[in-house]
Amino acid sequence: MPNARRMYDLIEPIGLVPYFADESDEALIALGLRGQWDAYFAGRAAPFGRSVPAEVVHAIFYNFAPGEVARHIPKVWELTTPEAALAARERGCVAGMRRILGELADASEITRAGDLLLKAATSAPVEGRALYAALRTVPVPREPVARLWHAATLLREHRGDGHTVALLAEGIGGTESHVLHALSVDIPANEFGRVWHLPAARLTAIVDGMRDRGLVGDDGRLTPAGRATKERVEAMTDRLAETPYNALSAQELECLVADLEPISAALRAVFPW
Repeated sequence: MPNARRMYDLIEPIGLVPYFADESDEALIALGLRGQWDAYFAGRAAPFGRSVPAEVVHAIFYNFAPGEVARHIPKVWELTTPEAALAARERGCVAGMRRILGELADASEITRAGDLLLKAATSAPVEGRALYAALRTVPVPREPVARLWHAATLLREHRGDGHTVALLAEGIGGTESHVLHALSVDIPANEFGRVWHLPAARLTAIVDGMRDRGLVGDDGRLTPAGRATKERVEAMTDRLAETPYNALSAQELECLVADLEPISAALRAVFPW
């Protein structure tokens, strides 16, 4: 198994803390934001500052339907600042991780894993990785849980930037990527969380377009060509995510895996996968 895939399985639960632990949204909404999606866009787009327009955030985030970003950016910056959003997001994520991890949050594994993960996370080139590059400008926390979460977030956004490249290489659009993923795990598109809310005609048009390209069959499932496309996207994503882990020795990588396993397992046990 490539290091990038192995580490993805361990790091993703940490990277998902802002979206699955209520404390993150609560900390951001306490700044005056209007709900969960305000919190999402303020927290994730904050490294770009207040001057980056919705069109740019839409392009970088890639997988939102037209108009979804503009409902929140730049309006959130009328309610709070990027600096306050970054601080609140970190504060909420640390609180959520501490609640879930319990005594493990103060274990030596947290500090050791955070240091090793940060070594990997800050070793990769930033060229072509807009979201990762923006996050690299954010000061690194000192507190061990915050440091671990920050490092995991860096690596998640680094991987995400590469995933966008892989989707573009295969000609898969942003909302199409959700349909591709949903159908790859046998979930109908109209039941998948990231696109079910779209107007029925728009979602039908997306699926029909993929059917015209031979990716979706008349039965609404992925064709062999569709599944091959999904496999190529994932394989390229893994290849493009490999670089950070080259900064670690084999011994450091094994130590990191051992330290992350109980942390990841604890988070996976409570998050709705």
